[in-house]
Formats: sequence, C-alpha cells, structure tokens
Amino acid sequence: MQLTVHYDGSAFHGWQYQPDQRTVQGDSQAALAQLANSPRTVIGSGRTDTGVHATGQVASVDMPMRWGPVELSKALNSILPREIWVESVRRAAADFHPRYDAIARTYTYRVGVDERARSPFQRRQCWALCEALDTDLLTASAEGLLGQHSFQAFAKSGQPERGYQCTVAKAGWVDWELGIRFDVTADRYLHHMVRYLVGTMIDIARHRRPRADLAALLSGHGEMTTSPPAPPEGLFLARVEYPERALAVQDQPPSPPSRSTPDT
Repeated sequence: MQLTVHYDGSAFHGWQYQPDQRTVQGDSQAALAQLANSPRTVIGSGRTDTGVHATGQVASVDMPMRWGPVELSKALNSILPREIWVESVRRAAADFHPRYDAIARTYTYRVGVDERARSPFQRRQCWALCEALDTDLLTASAEGLLGQHSFQAFAKSGQPERGYQCTVAKAGWVDWELGIRFDVTADRYLHHMVRYLVGTMIDIARHRRPRADLAALLSGHGEMTTSPPAPPEGLFLARVEYPERALAVQDQPPSPPSRSTPDT
C-alpha cells in the first residue's frame, strides 16, 4: 500500500524509528501492526528531522490482503495519534519504493513576518521572525538556485559517495498568510540543505550579508560559510513525485486467497 501522510513534526524526534524516542515511523508502524496483528515495516520517501512537518510524505507498507485502501484509511486514521493523518491510501506496484523511485521532492518553508506569527498556535509551524524583509532580494536569491549546482556548502553532513550536485527545478518566494513562504523542488537534497538555504537568503534579505554571497557559496568560493540554518519548525515536506511506471497498479484489488493459501 502507498500512503500519503501529514504530521506535526513538533511532536516527534523526526521520521526515522528510534527505540527510545517518539518518531513518526515508530507511531505509524505501531498502528499498522495493531491492524495487521503482526509487526509492520513502514518505508518513507525521506527522513525528516526533529521538528520538521509533512503534508505530503509518501510511505509504503505491506498489509494482509483483506485490507483494501478505503478500509485501511478509515481504520488507520481512527487509531493514529492526533499528530498524524493519512490523507490517502492506494494500492502500489509490487516493486514500488517510496525513496528510490522518487524523481523530485518539494519542500516549503514558512517565515512569519506578521506579529501574529508569535501566537503559540502559529509559531510551532513557522519561523516567527516578525520583521520586514527585502522581498526583491529574496526573489533574486531564489532565482539563482535554479539549475544544477554543488550544494556542499549548504549541507550539515555530506554524502561523498553520491556527490553534492542537486538539480533545482523550481525555487521561489510567495506570499503566505502571516508572511512569506519559500517553495523549492529538486531531484535530491543534502542534510539540512533547505534550512541552510533559507537561513542564508533571509540574512541577505535583512541586509546582513551581500546577495553575491549565495553565488559564491554555490561555486565553493574559499572558506565562506552559510548563515545559521533556519529553525526546523518552518519546514514542510510538501510533495513527492514519481514516474508513472512506479505508480502503475491493477484497477481492481487482487482476488482473495484460496482456503489453502495463508493470509499474508
């Protein structure tokens, strides 16, 4: 089964299961195991960090054949904790892998400019900066991210075996209810990459560093460093995209097993 999952990351120590911490994967696996009457492994499209949210995390899980998408969605949402909601369930191709089949991911980052962003009902899901920003500089900075670049300077930890090249298809700042929002779509991301990008662009928009710094960082110029990363609470995994072949499934659910076939 393929699941599209929303969650409030402020309640969790990230996505990935940890035996001594509350995580999204851990809570999801516990709920699915309860429904399946046996342990279940949930595979996500990516590992969000502590405090990071999702409105489009994609996950997969193998469930007993008696569970159809509609039945599983209703049952799962009835027992999941309130911080997690499954938006949709669909049958996935047998070889579907949420992480390795993904061709693009979209993240969005909210920055609160209005004082209302300081509300306890808002600040858990945005960076409550509450100060004026130069939006022209933000727009120009985002445009400079388009295309393929080395984002090594914007990674907390690297993946030398995979390199630091990422291709950004879309990047831009748009108005948000309490301020502005950064939307970015790329083929891959490095650890904390979006948060370092946002932190650096915001400092440029606050006139704390020149706009030219962004291009210099992308070119690996000297010993220059990024600004501190933006806080995790403003970041959302919004969408994961897949090629059509990865999502191909039968129009009808498989036939129920015969009496001689165990339910798996």
